[in-house]
Amino acid sequence: MPDARILVVTAMIATFAISPAHPMTPTQQQQGSAISARAMVPKKQAVRPAKPAPHRLVIQVNQNDPAVMNLALNNATNVLDYYRKKGEDADVEIVAFGPGLHMLRKDTTPVADRIHAMNELAFPSKVRFAACGVTREGMEKKEGKPLELLPEASMVPSGVVHMMELQEKGWSYVRP
Repeated sequence: MPDARILVVTAMIATFAISPAHPMTPTQQQQGSAISARAMVPKKQAVRPAKPAPHRLVIQVNQNDPAVMNLALNNATNVLDYYRKKGEDADVEIVAFGPGLHMLRKDTTPVADRIHAMNELAFPSKVRFAACGVTREGMEKKEGKPLELLPEASMVPSGVVHMMELQEKGWSYVRP
């Protein structure tokens, strides 16, 4: 346990260290308090507006209809163009399932050229094409051969589940 004399001396030194050498007038005391208070407030820093979160849209294609497929691509293009003009990012995902999987099949798609061009159009935003694994498996079984998808397509286990999970994460949903 420290010696009581050391504690007293330490307290005295601390008192003298923070006491002014000369007594202050009431005006000086007020000014000193104001200065101390200002010194404790952090300086305002330039506030940069936060970059807005990217806009996210999932588009469903579940029909083997070129008009529906083109409408989905038009919707995606319009969204990407709109936010590009505003200087904001947008992510668009087109999910094809059921008869709509023909949109992403290499042998049956009527919109291959538009899909190939979409990635260049989307930059710096993103556009993705998701193919339903359940549908693909069913089509392969029915047709007795493996299906080849467009290179832009990525497989998801289930198109409907994938769309549901995207919506649960805050994505907006459109069905053309």
